[in-house]
Amino acid sequence: MDKQGIKLGLGTFIGMTMALCATVRSIPSVAAAGWAQITYMLFAVIFFALPVALISGELGTMLQADGGPQLWVKTALGEKWGFVTAWLLWVQMFPGMVMVASTIGPLWGNAFGNVALGNNHWFIFANILGFYWIITILNLKFDMAKVGGNIGVWLGVYIPIVIMLIMGITALIKTGVNPAGYLGSFSIAKLLPSLSNLSTLKYFAAISFVYTGIEISSVFIPRLHDAKRTYTRGIFIALIGLVLMNILNAMLVANTVPNGKMQLSNITQPIVLWCQILGWPTIIANIFSFMVVIGVLIQLSAWVTGPSKTMTQVARSGELPASFGYHKVNKYGVSRNVVLTQSICISMFALLYGVMKDVNGVFLTLTNATTVIYALVYILIAISLIRLRQMKPNLDRPYRLGTNGNGVAYSVAFLLIFGITVIIAATLLTTDLVQAIFVLSITAILFVIPLYIDSHKNTEWITQVRADLQTMN
Repeated sequence: MDKQGIKLGLGTFIGMTMALCATVRSIPSVAAAGWAQITYMLFAVIFFALPVALISGELGTMLQADGGPQLWVKTALGEKWGFVTAWLLWVQMFPGMVMVASTIGPLWGNAFGNVALGNNHWFIFANILGFYWIITILNLKFDMAKVGGNIGVWLGVYIPIVIMLIMGITALIKTGVNPAGYLGSFSIAKLLPSLSNLSTLKYFAAISFVYTGIEISSVFIPRLHDAKRTYTRGIFIALIGLVLMNILNAMLVANTVPNGKMQLSNITQPIVLWCQILGWPTIIANIFSFMVVIGVLIQLSAWVTGPSKTMTQVARSGELPASFGYHKVNKYGVSRNVVLTQSICISMFALLYGVMKDVNGVFLTLTNATTVIYALVYILIAISLIRLRQMKPNLDRPYRLGTNGNGVAYSVAFLLIFGITVIIAATLLTTDLVQAIFVLSITAILFVIPLYIDSHKNTEWITQVRADLQTMN
């Protein structure tokens, strides 16, 4: 029996689903919300992550061909919106990859014992540009997909999470609650942002962003025993596990870092503080930083080529001008033009670290931009669920929301749309006006571009693409 034929048990599915969303990068942003992180996290699960997973379960099993969200939206709303979906999933990585790569500077600074240098905005900018372009060139010259494998996830996620839990719990046992930290003494009022202090709402999008990508879990459904029951149970348990993992780590960090001193892109900050509290050698922080930076670089390498392949497929179906050359690939199946385009765009977003000294402000702006762009995809997916229930009510749905009628499906879709609206509104209304305008402007521009391209689509594109592909073969 091949690997596709091997059935997955509940425990394996839970582990694989959690792995899709497990990250240490978001922990400082979650911790910065203080006690309110609990409320935000629960809201993000109930009104965002859970609806996304359930909707993806139905659409993913109903339309099992390659394509994922792009295929779902295309089937429901037509080629134009399928193209827009593919485009948004690609361009969200422009600010997203800068956000991820921005952790490299602080990590190097901690790895070599120069924390101040690691938090310098010019040093962060140089690291983003230098390492991303090195990774880009390597991916164009070599088959980097075979390099690293699961090593990046272990070095960048699993091991760091365990280290943080061990050190954080040990430090908490030694010192107890830190009155000067982001938590301080507990009160029910601290679980919600007060009208006099709405500052924690600016972390809402970052906390919700933890769960992006959970829709991919739907690809495992055909391999589950008792698919409908196992998928639903597995998603609930995986989300509970992710909530506990994120909140526990974030609480430990929030209790340690002095209020107002959180460095959002510096995951090593609490490690350094815990070493001081416990009297452990600071080389632990150096090793931790070096390990995580290698993990981040390996993960970045995978993301260089992954999303680009969707744009190559779109180009080969005639959705993009042949003159872009996105349909042409090298011997490793990578489109040079797609990869270079995204690297140039990522470099332009990285300029924010050059022109803005507020490292935390840039990190939040990039997080918010990525979240808002990705949220548009989720809204299209929710609309697609409703539309397909109307267009194709009799189509086989191996995993179906609700036994009869459309009430459950519509409720889940509206739950997601409501959740996204609240998250985006709360985030933008509480961030700096200039940053909010930047996020909205970038989102609007990146949303309009595919609509403009589609409005100028003609048969010459696909004709030229086919002619080029014949020549290549």
